[in-house]
Amino acid sequence: MSQQLPEVLASVFREIPNLVFEEQTARRLRVKLRPDALPALLELLKGRAGYLHLSAISCVDWPDTDEFELVYHLWSYEVKTLVSAHIYIPKKPGRYVSVYDIFTPAAFFERDIHEMFGVYFEGSPDMEPFILTEWFGPPPMLKSFSSLDYVEETFKWEQYSPDWLKEIEANGGGIVE
Repeated sequence: MSQQLPEVLASVFREIPNLVFEEQTARRLRVKLRPDALPALLELLKGRAGYLHLSAISCVDWPDTDEFELVYHLWSYEVKTLVSAHIYIPKKPGRYVSVYDIFTPAAFFERDIHEMFGVYFEGSPDMEPFILTEWFGPPPMLKSFSSLDYVEETFKWEQYSPDWLKEIEANGGGIVE
């Protein structure tokens, strides 16, 4: 693919305003676009270019700009190229539209991102926790999250000194302070 973009991709990219792309490798393209244009890009890639495989949606927390970067990774078995579509959304309110209606597997990725980063995907079929079902803290993948602070605020520390450990320590073993 090096040197020239396949015509099927060029025609799709021409239809999306302000889309910028760069070739990262011979089989990988990075695309930046406005958030409101992403659903149209996904529809065009799927319908015209054979990008039928949504392999992942990933999220990056950028605290310096107070934004989330959402990256949609799509593979075409016809073009044999990975397209990674990058959008940025404001951290507040941290909401974006679900693409579940375009790619069914998006529901799983959106649910995971909601649970770990707090981004809410409007129209997604299920935003309930599936890993952190007993979790009541802030989203743990935010760069502002401190696991040490969370543990100190959430759990009560107690001196642990059972009888069996006292016996080991009396004989010179175990934990020595």
